[in-house]
Amino acid sequence: MTGSLQVLVVDDEPLARSRLRTLLADCAWPAAAVAADAANATQAMEQLRRSTFDAVLLDIHMPGADGLALAQAIRTLPEPPAVVFVTAHAEHAVSAFELDAVDYLTKPVRLERLQTALQKVERHLQARRGTAEPAAEEVLIIQDRGRTERVPLSEVLYFKAELKYITVRTSGRSYILDGSLSDLEERHRTLFLRIHRNALVARRAVRSLEKHYDPEEGEGWAVRLNGVDESLGVSRRQLTAVREALAG
Repeated sequence: MTGSLQVLVVDDEPLARSRLRTLLADCAWPAAAVAADAANATQAMEQLRRSTFDAVLLDIHMPGADGLALAQAIRTLPEPPAVVFVTAHAEHAVSAFELDAVDYLTKPVRLERLQTALQKVERHLQARRGTAEPAAEEVLIIQDRGRTERVPLSEVLYFKAELKYITVRTSGRSYILDGSLSDLEERHRTLFLRIHRNALVARRAVRSLEKHYDPEEGEGWAVRLNGVDESLGVSRRQLTAVREALAG
C-alpha cells in the first residue's frame, strides 16, 4: 500500500480526537492521516457515506448510538474500513473482536501501540484486496532521541522493565521503549516467555537454565541467552514454564 492510511476518528471528546490526530501525525510505518473526524455515530455514518476511509479509530462510550452499534453498521458498508476501538473501558474487548475489530487500544493511547494497530490495519487491507505479501517480519517502532527506528522482533533477545521504561535488548545494542511489559507479552506470547515479573525473553534465544545467586533474593535460577553475555534471573513462579520451554 502506498501513501498514508486515511483515518476517520470518532470520539465525543474533542481533546481525545485532538490527541489521536497528533499521535497519527507522528506515525511512521505505515504513515497515517486524519481524513475526517466525528463526535458521534450519526456524524460518523455521514462521513462514511461521503468518503472512503482505510480505518476508523472508534470510541465505545458516546452519547446516542455507542461505538459497538456503529461498528455493527460499518460492517454493512460495501467496502467497510478496518475498525480499531480506542476506549478507556477494557471490558468491551471481547465484544469488539466479535465485531471483527482489527485491534483494541486502551486510553491513554501510546504511540508505539497505535503504530502496531496501524500495521495490523495495513495487513488486514492487503489481505482483503489480495495484495498481501508473504508474511512481513514484525517490527517494533522505537522513538529514540528524535529519530524513529524499526527494530525487527526477530532480533530482540529480551524485554526488561526498568523504572518507567522497557529495555529492548538485541545482540548489538539496547533501546528504550515506552510501553507495558504485559502488553508485549499478550501480543507476542508465542515468541517471548515471561521469566520474571520484570522480564520477557525470546524463546528461540534461551540457551540454558542455571543456579544463580542474587544479593537481594538469595539463591535462585537464571537463564542465559544466545547473543548476550549477561544472565537474567528467573522467579520461582516462572521456573516451571522456563523448564518446559527448554525441554520443548
